[in-house]
Amino acid sequence: MAHTYILFEFGTDEEKAQLARHKLEGWKQAFRLDKKLLYKLERAEDETKGAPEAPEKAADAPKGEKSKSKSKPKTKSAAEPPGAAAPHNGKVNLLVRLYFSGHEKLTEHRWLERIPAEEPFRDASPRIVRQGEPLFDEVVKQFDSLE
Repeated sequence: MAHTYILFEFGTDEEKAQLARHKLEGWKQAFRLDKKLLYKLERAEDETKGAPEAPEKAADAPKGEKSKSKSKPKTKSAAEPPGAAAPHNGKVNLLVRLYFSGHEKLTEHRWLERIPAEEPFRDASPRIVRQGEPLFDEVVKQFDSLE
């Protein structure tokens, strides 16, 4: 049971990174890949300063459950400026971890071929790192350090 990582570098294109994240989430739900397909987004330091703002606003929304209509426009208008500013701040990387057991080699192989071939991932210079390769330990540390 070895992990395989796929690294994608989207540059400053936050929109494509979010599209790729959405596609991975769809596959994860549709094919029931909960613990077999994990992903994390890595942003430059400038963008991480803007990221804590969104969870704070999301935490405010549950407090006003009765006034849902008031909180929804606030989150939409608040979500637009960071989304527009994000492409200018820095690079966005997506790390995908595939974790299939030994008897699922064919399934793992199919996902390793499918993910980099799809549209939002194709242009992000995909790089596959398998266990035993020199870069593997660095990628594991990088993946574990992200939330």
